Amino acid sequence: MKKYLDIIVNGFVKENPTFVLMLGMCPTLATTTSAINGLSMGLATMFVLICSNLVISFLKNLTPDKVHIPVYIAVIATFVTVLQLMLKAYLPEIDASLGLFIPLIVVNCVILGRAESFASKNGPLASIFDGIGIGLGFTFGLTLLGICREFLGSGSVFGVILFPESYGALMFILPPGAFITLGFLVAIVNKIRGV
Repeated sequence: MKKYLDIIVNGFVKENPTFVLMLGMCPTLATTTSAINGLSMGLATMFVLICSNLVISFLKNLTPDKVHIPVYIAVIATFVTVLQLMLKAYLPEIDASLGLFIPLIVVNCVILGRAESFASKNGPLASIFDGIGIGLGFTFGLTLLGICREFLGSGSVFGVILFPESYGALMFILPPGAFITLGFLVAIVNKIRGV
């Protein structure tokens, strides 16, 4: 059990996709205008990551080396399609808010990278835990970035108003605010990690 706990901690802390590996920057910067968007995108990515890691770990011995990347993309695209249909049916507001970034999960380098570096070399259970760890790390990164941007830009967190919106700095809701906020958060994480 300690092995699986170490895999989760590794994905959340040592190989955090947002703050350490700097992967998946397109959805990280584009969807984190609010905390709920960051959390939703992180959970959506985590669902696809866990499911695709599991299937790819089963297919690792059946897939020829020449076609493993197309197979990974087909597996990932299948789960993204399932996710998008579920969001459209049950959470249309989230689907509308995240828009184009849900289908773009197919080419998210966090998922493809984990398929190549971990799921294709490990068993199903370890691959599930890797998906959980990396997914939690990605979700944490997006949610934290969304919280900071929403708080600084509009004075609220998860829609709860903390101070009047007129006191917020609109820049943090806009794309430049994403880069600035991410830069500060990466610097803080590096300081805490002693890097």
